[in-house]
Amino acid sequence: MEKELDRYLREHTTPEDKVLEELSRKTHLYAVNPNMLSGHLQGRFLEMLSYMISPSQILEIGTYTGYSAICLARGLKSGGQLHTIEVNDELNEMSTYYIALAGVADRVTLHTGRAQDVIPSMPFTFDLVFIDGDKREYSEYFDLVFDKVRKGGFIIADNVLWGGKIAGGKSSKDPQTKGVILFNEKVRMDHRVEKVVLPLRDGILIVRKK
Repeated sequence: MEKELDRYLREHTTPEDKVLEELSRKTHLYAVNPNMLSGHLQGRFLEMLSYMISPSQILEIGTYTGYSAICLARGLKSGGQLHTIEVNDELNEMSTYYIALAGVADRVTLHTGRAQDVIPSMPFTFDLVFIDGDKREYSEYFDLVFDKVRKGGFIIADNVLWGGKIAGGKSSKDPQTKGVILFNEKVRMDHRVEKVVLPLRDGILIVRKK
């Protein structure tokens, strides 16, 4: 049933364009942990969300090979900019190439390094933040970006269901699982925001700053 449902969803979603299709294929061939790629359904969701918000400034934490950056950048307001941070400089060549091939290079600025080092020096107010970096550091990312998000702005976090490990996982010794659980609880208890979890792919949390 899962495979049939997945096929149905894909058939009723606008297909990947050639650039994203090629990027997905190359990521699975050459990159470590290709499951980290946003992929078709989530990519279209991020693109639609970006178009609906029509942001002037987007921050992405975790570029990987550039798939989600391309999708988010397409919804930017004219003259808008997406800043994306990637700690692994070995991925820069692939992400830079495909961001240019997708025709959004003029809207994307790639920063290399730890988000904790890069974000404090950013003099921007963001309309949209996409968190998809190291799961152990999600709570840190949230605290770092919160004051840089405008009132009414959005923070989106990926992998908040973490393969189902979050259910009864409070005693888990896995630091990635612990990181996701702590982050989810942190946001749940934060009365400065409104939030909803969507069971898309590995779980997406959408947060709106009041």
